[in-house]
Amino acid sequence: MKIALIAHDRKKDDLVQFAIAYRDILSEHTLFATGTTGLRVIDATGLEVTRFRSGPLGGDQQIGAMIANNDMDMIIFFRDPLTAQPHEPDVSALIRLCDVYQIPLATNMGTAEILLKGLQKGFVDWRLIQERRG
Repeated sequence: MKIALIAHDRKKDDLVQFAIAYRDILSEHTLFATGTTGLRVIDATGLEVTRFRSGPLGGDQQIGAMIANNDMDMIIFFRDPLTAQPHEPDVSALIRLCDVYQIPLATNMGTAEILLKGLQKGFVDWRLIQERRG
């Protein structure tokens, strides 16, 4: 499955710790990330991650394009709900696309853990059917 990893600045440390904790599961999938987040995950875990631009420079939109083309299976996006983001319209558009295309989306560590554990147990295999129809 194709999984995107995204984190706002104040949540990057949390996402890196999450990636370290779930390295074994993540290593079985194709990973994508926005700029700095991807670099930090690579440095901390050694995982192979395709990096896009940073979120404010269009990385969220690049991932959104993959969603719209049925080329992304899951989004783990650690958002900072307490800090205004200059690219908030892009963030909202990404979340909207996840809803439109039924892409599993976690915006916090608790939900991300459930998604990865479910992925490990095959609970997201319906995405494989979606990909074949795409």
